[in-house]
Formats: sequence, C-alpha cells, structure tokens
Amino acid sequence: MLDWLKQFGRTAYVGMIEAELVRLRAENRALTNSLLGTAGFPPVDYPVETLKPSTVPRVRRRSWHQLQAWRENASKRHEDFPQETTSRSERPILER
Repeated sequence: MLDWLKQFGRTAYVGMIEAELVRLRAENRALTNSLLGTAGFPPVDYPVETLKPSTVPRVRRRSWHQLQAWRENASKRHEDFPQETTSRSERPILER
C-alpha cells in the first residue's frame, strides 16, 4: 500500500531523475573499483541501501529583548553576591 502511494505521488520527471541517479551511482562505483583495481587495491564494497542524511538541530537564535533580559538577570545575580573585600591572606584556611 505504501509503495503504491509513493508511486502514485511521483511524477514522471521525478522518476526519470531518480533512475538517472541510480545509474550514475552504479557507474561511479564501477569506475572507482576499476581505478582501484588498476592501482592494485581490492574493490570497495558499497552499502546496498543509500545513507539517509541526519537531521541537525537548528540553533535557536535569541531576540534582542531576550538577550537584554538575560543580561539584566545576570547583573542582578552579580549584585546579590558582591565581591569580597578581604584579601587572600586574611581569609581563614578551611580544611577539607
């Protein structure tokens, strides 16, 4: 059923291009293996099924108001925890 649906939705032009693609891939495999054989290397076994492209997650871009809110929150957190005024030599040594 699924194959019939794919065949039904495919136009003649797309089918012609896919057939040409299959032919060119087979020709490229044959030429590559011929060149490798001439150079003295064993032929390469290609996978029967074509590799499917992996989906790469899109990077989410932040808007200007989101960036501004993030910066304001970061500065507020920084104000909540002020820098210590004591020097390093005056701090007590804590044992772990």
